Amino acid sequence: MNITLSALDQLDFGKADGLLPAIVQHTLTGLVLMQGYMNRAALEHTLTTGQVTFYSRSKQRLWTKGESSGHTLSLHSAHTDCDHDSLLLLALPTGPTCHTGCDSCFHVADDSQAAALLSRLEQTIRARKQADPATSYTAQLFAQGIKRIAQKVGEEGVEVALAAVAGDDQELLNESADLLFHLLTVLASRDRQLSDVLAVLAAREAKAKATATAAQ
Repeated sequence: MNITLSALDQLDFGKADGLLPAIVQHTLTGLVLMQGYMNRAALEHTLTTGQVTFYSRSKQRLWTKGESSGHTLSLHSAHTDCDHDSLLLLALPTGPTCHTGCDSCFHVADDSQAAALLSRLEQTIRARKQADPATSYTAQLFAQGIKRIAQKVGEEGVEVALAAVAGDDQELLNESADLLFHLLTVLASRDRQLSDVLAVLAAREAKAKATATAAQ
């Protein structure tokens, strides 16, 4: 069930001393970011402000994620389960969610999961921005500047096109991986992330659905 301010009375806050477990998931990638607890006031504050806010059991007060680090979680939507005693929040993170600097507080065992894999790759690329150019290829790219990184995106795009025309599927996959890496690098050079690109796609999808609905 989608949660709004008018639906709070349907939630079972009494089952666990006024607190509900709240899982936060990246609204675009599906990556599970963290888990906290919310009382009614925390959920009301989250819905009203659009910033994910928990009840801190250690601080004994409301705690907005990122209030000190700046790594906030912007609410997209809130949902409850069939028993109305737990919460699922879809949100867009600003920076890493975990205090360790990772995008997620959960270290997923299946390293092949797409969201986790892309998250780790973006994290690695960002870590190379200030690194010694002698230590890695990525650090060298950042040291050479945006023009060189943009050039590599163009070169890899051409390689992808050539592999596709040649019908070499393995080369197509290899060159596509190179293109994706360099695309993430050029985004990082502009302090942007793949989630920003996905947000554009999501907005386009919403616009297309709205247009289709209006045409009916």
